[in-house]
Amino acid sequence: MLDELDLPVVLASRNGSVRLRGAMQDDLDAIVALLSDDPVSAGRGDVAAAEDRRLYLRGLTRILDSDSNDVLVAERDGRVIATMQLTVIPGMARRGSTRLLVEAVRVASAERSAGIGAAMMTWVADVAASAVGATLVQLTSDAARTDAHRFYTRLGFVDSHIGFKLAVSR
Repeated sequence: MLDELDLPVVLASRNGSVRLRGAMQDDLDAIVALLSDDPVSAGRGDVAAAEDRRLYLRGLTRILDSDSNDVLVAERDGRVIATMQLTVIPGMARRGSTRLLVEAVRVASAERSAGIGAAMMTWVADVAASAVGATLVQLTSDAARTDAHRFYTRLGFVDSHIGFKLAVSR
């Protein structure tokens, strides 16, 4: 998918610009650190445990090998400070519309409230969705993330659906 996105791009934030680019395997530890820096993710087991590194590597490799998935990172001064996963979902509903799913949006705790997340999400809606032919950008957010809900609402997202999940053993 990265070919369509014309990356890297520079995004402005209140603390200076960040460079948004496609993730590489070398970014794995920084991405896992961003996941574990989030209390909701940490509560689900994303605690950056060394014994889980191979599982994260397998996940990142599968995403990077997929034509319809990508992980992006935002960096400042060579340091990864934010991430998100994008998935293109072709569909039948909405007259065969393509959706762009945004997942695992994380900004380092020291960088939050500086406009980085807003710049990333605005780029997704203004540039990425068009580049991949999506007519809808969608995401899910844990019910406990009330601050994130206000953030997404402020950006124009509408809480239009109720999501359901079922954990299955593997």
